[in-house]
Amino acid sequence: MPQDHLLRWANGRWTAPLVRRLGLPQPRVLPRCTSAYGPREFEGRHVQRVRVPSGAPDSGGLADWLRHRGAQLWPESGRLGVPAPDAQPSPRLQTCIVDARTLIRTALLDELHDALSDAVRQMAPGGRMLFLAPAAEESCRAALPEALLCRRALEGFMRSLARELGRRGATVNMVCLPQGPLYDAPEQWAPMLRFLGTDRSAYVSGQVLVLQDEADHPFGPAASPWNDTLAVVTGAAGGIGAATVRRLAAEGARVACVDRPEAAPTLDALAHEVRGLALPLDIIQPDAPDILAAALAGHGGIDLMVHNAGITRDRTFARMRADEWHTVMAVNLQAILAIDAALDAATLWKPGAREVCLSSISGLAGNAGQTNYAATKAGLIGHVQQRARIWQSSGRRINAIAPGFIETPMTAHMPWMAREAARRLNALSQGGLPADVAEAIAFISHPEATTVQGQVLRVCGLSLLGA
Repeated sequence: MPQDHLLRWANGRWTAPLVRRLGLPQPRVLPRCTSAYGPREFEGRHVQRVRVPSGAPDSGGLADWLRHRGAQLWPESGRLGVPAPDAQPSPRLQTCIVDARTLIRTALLDELHDALSDAVRQMAPGGRMLFLAPAAEESCRAALPEALLCRRALEGFMRSLARELGRRGATVNMVCLPQGPLYDAPEQWAPMLRFLGTDRSAYVSGQVLVLQDEADHPFGPAASPWNDTLAVVTGAAGGIGAATVRRLAAEGARVACVDRPEAAPTLDALAHEVRGLALPLDIIQPDAPDILAAALAGHGGIDLMVHNAGITRDRTFARMRADEWHTVMAVNLQAILAIDAALDAATLWKPGAREVCLSSISGLAGNAGQTNYAATKAGLIGHVQQRARIWQSSGRRINAIAPGFIETPMTAHMPWMAREAARRLNALSQGGLPADVAEAIAFISHPEATTVQGQVLRVCGLSLLGA
């Protein structure tokens, strides 16, 4: 893959001043964590909680939850203390959790500035800010007519702040919590806090996740062990696919690696590396879904299906050949529908099974020269939303990941100018890595992430493309 020379120059000791003088973007090297989850995910992180408005109720044991996972908590206003003149510089804030669930009056929007200005100034490069907000439907049902206005205002504020802090390699995201048992249960927010509050979400910014309370979405007890799971990843030999296989295997899952027969040597090596299964299979062949279902039936069914396989055949629609249209439709959409139908018919989904479909910001925003690709990726989002409704009371869940510009062999074939523009047109001014997408898949498919259903999580560095 081609190197991002601007990223290297902007962070070089001798070249950084030149990049600044030339007025070029100055992307930061993003801190990343891609190891298996551990019991103390916040070990050594400087964390501050901020309540907006300041008199809002406490977050139901959130402070204790953070301390038990290694966080070094700052007081709710100010730093840990003023260091002595000969002491080391005061630490920078690495994670800020903003509880804005009771921000339901327009007058309270004035408090955003006073409550957050210090935290924003003290935010470390690569820091994480996470807003806790009421779910939109809760705002609609609130007695105050201003509630929904405030909810949307907070979302606009969050995304704008994410673009500003992106210059430091920092991210800002929002989690919306419904009223009910989930509202004051930090242990149920664990997957979101571990992901969006740490270096695992390096390339996720400006995103909103709306959680569903288990009272309305009964998944049952969380956290069945990863080492009892069978995961299937299609397109496993490629950049994102291989990263996903390795990430899931690191958690203890046994991974079935699916890709075209011509990729068999790479596939075999990957499966051997992670002690998984290699399944060379062309998913667009008419009998491929039944072959895959039969192979998985021999292993007792599946716990996780990651539909990662996809291709591009870019050309403006007026010049696009019929075979370029039909091939993309077959691989990116029709094969996924056929595989899901075969797995459903064979009843191969285990209790609590998860499914993740790889969409794209092209499917959300459209992209010139990608009418075929955008149609399939948008179609996958519709498939996820429809299937989420069907699975509503089944204990299974399905979500989509929408990557932006990711540094893969596929994007390496883009023209230099287009590739360079795609790297810079996001809040972090750089492309993501396959590991960023793999980490998002590990988060959204984790056995504990029981309240995430029918969502589309963008891994795009808050791209300028799309909503």
